[in-house]
Amino acid sequence: MIPPSAVSLFAFVAAQARALFAFPAQEIILGGADAPASPGPVGAGGHARFFDIQAHRGGRGNTVENTLPGFAWGLINGATTLELDNGITKDGEVVVWHDENITPQKCIDTGPAFPDDPDYPYVGKFVANLTLSQLKTLDCGSKRQLGYPHQLTVPHTRISTLSEFFSFVECADPQHQMLFNIESKVNANWGNRTRDPLTFVEKQHKVFKESGRIDAITYQSFDWRTLVAMKDLDPAVRTSALIDDETAEETETSPSPWLAGLKMSSFPGPTLGEQIAQATHSIRADILSPAATALRSRGVDPDGDAYEGFVTREMVEEARRLGVRVKPWTVNRLNVAERMIDWKVDGIITDYPDIVRRWASQQNLPVAPRYPKQRVLSCLDRHMASS
Repeated sequence: MIPPSAVSLFAFVAAQARALFAFPAQEIILGGADAPASPGPVGAGGHARFFDIQAHRGGRGNTVENTLPGFAWGLINGATTLELDNGITKDGEVVVWHDENITPQKCIDTGPAFPDDPDYPYVGKFVANLTLSQLKTLDCGSKRQLGYPHQLTVPHTRISTLSEFFSFVECADPQHQMLFNIESKVNANWGNRTRDPLTFVEKQHKVFKESGRIDAITYQSFDWRTLVAMKDLDPAVRTSALIDDETAEETETSPSPWLAGLKMSSFPGPTLGEQIAQATHSIRADILSPAATALRSRGVDPDGDAYEGFVTREMVEEARRLGVRVKPWTVNRLNVAERMIDWKVDGIITDYPDIVRRWASQQNLPVAPRYPKQRVLSCLDRHMASS
């Protein structure tokens, strides 16, 4: 991609040079190309270098989501941060999986974990009601998802534990450059479908510590009870408050069940976006991670009349005033990305990290280096065989 002027060409080359020689740990730049550097370290290295492009579920637009192959291609495609989700099994194992249950659109039963297992078949059942050995029988790499026609499938891929994920990353990223955004999948509406918030926090934190990469981890959740509990357990862990128009919804008498008892209407605002930023700050969250597009939007492109955004300029500006970073999800259209950069967000979570990275380079934003393909795929082969 050739920038349109000699000035932008120079900036483009300079940005690529910074990325090429980055060592040893990634740091993230705040609020676009003209924003000041981070006031403090957000990973192990202590120097702001890269705009934060997060590979959502590893980059599900490119490869089957939340799998070791997906994360491998996230590394190869040059994401700054790997974004992933966690569930907890019946026997207390932290696994990398997004949904509360094993969906037939993503996984295939291959056989019972032991003869005459009364829980078999496992597809359709809740993760919290299945053991790790039962989950390990599933093929969750053979089905291409509707809406992601370019998604690479990898047959016979198994669900990984969070520890197995970190073992793979240690092989592929021995210099500890990669950052992580790890979500607890707690259902605040239906407590019997997932494990409880405190169980998530305690078990995830244990694996975070054991990984040796806790300084590179952001802990995120829609259920703000987990964010409060994580800060109480370990104030040094960065937390990110996920929110959208549904989880922000409250009644005149009751707060949203997702927001740790907070009512947005109790914050001065004056707009909902500003109230959300203020509420995020009140729970000591370091990052606000809102939906870029409202779930009720009838359009997908901000240039269209039917489009309704959830992130607002006022939300971003209020968050920045309070020292809270803003990283919207899931930004898959460059028209939306351009709006977010104009408002000086601190990062973008996307299903297409390769495309957003290419676009960010064109905008002269410093982007993270890609990982060596041969090394990453060699590590992937080794860990796929053992998982």
